[in-house]
Amino acid sequence: MLHTLAVLVENSPGVLARVAGLFSRRGFNIESLAVGKTDDPTVSRMTIVVDCDSRTLEQVTKQLHKLIDVIKISDITQDAHVERELVLIKVHAERAHRIEVMQIVEIFRARVVDYSPKSLIIEATGSAEKLNALIDTLRPYVISELVRTGKVAIIRGSKKI
Repeated sequence: MLHTLAVLVENSPGVLARVAGLFSRRGFNIESLAVGKTDDPTVSRMTIVVDCDSRTLEQVTKQLHKLIDVIKISDITQDAHVERELVLIKVHAERAHRIEVMQIVEIFRARVVDYSPKSLIIEATGSAEKLNALIDTLRPYVISELVRTGKVAIIRGSKKI
């Protein structure tokens, strides 16, 4: 089962390596990882998606708590939350297909962020399913490059981690 963890850590060098190393040493694969500063510049937030059973998740959580830089860990999988990913897609778009590509972009509520004679760079945010559908729809137009973030998630309402 996929679990989404929200982890608050001290914003200091090496924290990401220590957290990722913990997963690696135990043979767990991180499906998605996104890290950024919070409103407090001394604290960063990691959104980690890991595919494991409840028992394994409990072990990982206990090991994470032992890391000195970890402030708080919350499994938000079962909480009502909003999650998004970001993708940048460079599509080969000759003049003959450019209008079609731009119509697809509009349908997916994405946007063109760079325009050159032979390519377009498209930015889209949304659920993994939405982004996968956009990518699949654009494949026939030749995707020359693709960059995708990990999932970021936040709990709905007044509750916070």
